[in-house]
Amino acid sequence: MYHYMKISALFFSVFFLLGGSLVDAAKVEVIQISSTKMEKKIPATLILPDAYSERESEKFPVLYLLHGAGGNHGSWNQYTQCAQLADKYEFIILCPDGGSTSWYYDSPIDPAYQYETHVADECVQYMDNNYRTRANRGSRAISGMSMGGHGAMYLAIRHPDTFGTSVCLMGGVDIRPFPNNWEIKKRLGDMSKHRKNWEEHTVINQARKLKDEQIKIVLDCGRGDFFLQVNRALHMQLLQDGISHIYEEHEGVHNWQFCKDAIERQFPYIATQFARNR
Repeated sequence: MYHYMKISALFFSVFFLLGGSLVDAAKVEVIQISSTKMEKKIPATLILPDAYSERESEKFPVLYLLHGAGGNHGSWNQYTQCAQLADKYEFIILCPDGGSTSWYYDSPIDPAYQYETHVADECVQYMDNNYRTRANRGSRAISGMSMGGHGAMYLAIRHPDTFGTSVCLMGGVDIRPFPNNWEIKKRLGDMSKHRKNWEEHTVINQARKLKDEQIKIVLDCGRGDFFLQVNRALHMQLLQDGISHIYEEHEGVHNWQFCKDAIERQFPYIATQFARNR
């Protein structure tokens, strides 16, 4: 009896330290999504909030969350608290795999890298066909960090009928100052020889297509980040073009700690947009 009581006391101590719940937790799994365009299956990390299994007749909004260069589909779940926040705000998160350095382009020079189509079309169709999603643009957001922040803006601008909200975290929103970094030239060609590709595939130029309130836009960057100046430049351009957006600078550098803090700041905004589009 004495040993039983000691074990019981330990159990309940751990129980309360963990927040008093052993069952309320997001379900995290790795799935495979077929890419017709690239003729292969590509992994993705899927995060289903606990509410998804509890409320079986309900449909849920989806956040598409993109990793940075050198990362993969598992990076967000590995380095941040995104699964706990999915539970808190009750939306699905899909973290597609964008390859190490795809930049989420349909590469004009490499048919093996067609990740714009994969994320904006193939992943969205897969989610809407296989899960209880609210299949409308207002119930889809796209976000990401670094290369993924670039991807979040690039894809939202080019697919405004698919995504209603874009949240760019320390994003590489103008690639032209970085002609020799992160294998961008493997996707677009050397900038000195393929200048048109670089001009057409940089967010700051794509943003000229935007109409005011077409998509909800958030730019969030650290003051010590090497992408700070290109984020400031995009912010000023959007102001000049009359495009409503939220621009934030915070203390921090280009790392996962900034991302952890940023999603605490920005997930409530995403949840608010989803609530407005029920």
